[in-house]
Amino acid sequence: MLDSSQYSSRRQEQKDKMNDVKLAVLGGEGTGKSALTVRFLTKRFIGEYASNFESIYSKHLYLEGKQLNLEIYDPGSQPQKAKFSLTSELHWADGFVIVYDISDRSSFAFAKALIYRIREPQTSHCKRAVESAVLLVGNKQDLCHVREVGWEEGQKLALDNRCQFCELSAAEQSLEVEMMFIRIIKDILTNFKLKEKRRPSGSKSMAKLINNVFGKRRKSV
Repeated sequence: MLDSSQYSSRRQEQKDKMNDVKLAVLGGEGTGKSALTVRFLTKRFIGEYASNFESIYSKHLYLEGKQLNLEIYDPGSQPQKAKFSLTSELHWADGFVIVYDISDRSSFAFAKALIYRIREPQTSHCKRAVESAVLLVGNKQDLCHVREVGWEEGQKLALDNRCQFCELSAAEQSLEVEMMFIRIIKDILTNFKLKEKRRPSGSKSMAKLINNVFGKRRKSV
């Protein structure tokens, strides 16, 4: 049985966990995943960025009255395979930023495959109480003169799969990149609140049980 100190400790652990936000930035090779991430974290733009190594970046930020511990997963360069497993990412991430290059139609097809994988019916070993937050990003808006993917196509893909959508340029729009990340983080925080509401009342029952036990003890003293 939990004593009052153990119960308080568990409550604090749950609170701390709610302040941990894990975000995966996925997309085809050369779409600007790392450029977007670095732009958000440092406000700097890196034009040429190629890495075969996956990275997890950390950032502390204050949002909606909470001190958040943000972790951003960047898989680095990856081949655009028709089929691959996202099992580890689906387990780890609270939300996803899916990036494509508006001047490269094949990257849009890859982004579509990623979204379908995230939105496909969940198996028992990776079932979520609330659907993951997903934001589809059409990057490289500064290359609109060689556009291969229309804005309407991106918007439709997002709407059909219950995702947010935006187009921007990591190269030229620092503020828009920041607002994009804030937008998906806010969606994740909303999902956290929904999970708390839908969570079985086990924690409430435990609190009631503890109160009853301590209440009985107080009466017997």
